[in-house]
Amino acid sequence: MNTFMAKPTDIERNWYVIDASDKPLGRVATEAARILRGKHKPIFTPHMDTGDFIIIINAEKVLLTGNKLKQKKYYHHSGYPGGLRETAYSDLMVKKPTLVLEKAVKGMLPHNRLGRATAKKLKVYAGGEHPHAAQQPQIWEWDL
Repeated sequence: MNTFMAKPTDIERNWYVIDASDKPLGRVATEAARILRGKHKPIFTPHMDTGDFIIIINAEKVLLTGNKLKQKKYYHHSGYPGGLRETAYSDLMVKKPTLVLEKAVKGMLPHNRLGRATAKKLKVYAGGEHPHAAQQPQIWEWDL
């Protein structure tokens, strides 16, 4: 029996909406990364982008358990000596709540050109509205 390898003609992309309100950050990110990679499909092929598009709404209402909201830091380096900057997640949730989810999901994808291509199918919005109604996205339900 031969191993199945998906061809570009076999791939069918769907759009899904994940509501992140009152859900832990890591749980939402792992589910989004799984759908983006296409691991929920029977045609999953590790070296191809077989995943679907993901729209995450209500990013500002995502939960961080424990004291992570105050203790967890986001680090950014400018590339210059002494250019390391750190921001607490509580500040980041106020300024850019979408960045928190984007970084969490991108960290779970492959760190190569496949991961970069996969990450382009992720759309994150702070509020409950999104401009992708024309794509007829379906609501993604899963057990926490």
